[in-house]
Amino acid sequence: MINIEVVFALPTTATCLSLEVQPGCTAEQAVIQSGIIEKCSEIDANALTLGVWNRTVKANYELKDGDRIEIYRPLIADPKDARRKRAEKAKEEGRANKITGGRPLER
Repeated sequence: MINIEVVFALPTTATCLSLEVQPGCTAEQAVIQSGIIEKCSEIDANALTLGVWNRTVKANYELKDGDRIEIYRPLIADPKDARRKRAEKAKEEGRANKITGGRPLER
């Protein structure tokens, strides 16, 4: 048997379950075996995004002793879109050059 953890975090709380699984167990199988999907209603079992120690992995990733499986929540905002909006706002406020996007020249 190998020892692993399954973790799901919300902004205010985190659920961490420790369990033993058979060697050769996949990340998805371990999540199902842990019972965390039933415990945390916010998890969409049909659209799991998983990671091990902060690195995204596929559902069929074969676990190793000591792995921590992380269940990721969907992004609320697209990071590229958020960056684009901040840059546009900086241009409008005069904090960035309207052509290059860099800092305006000090005169």
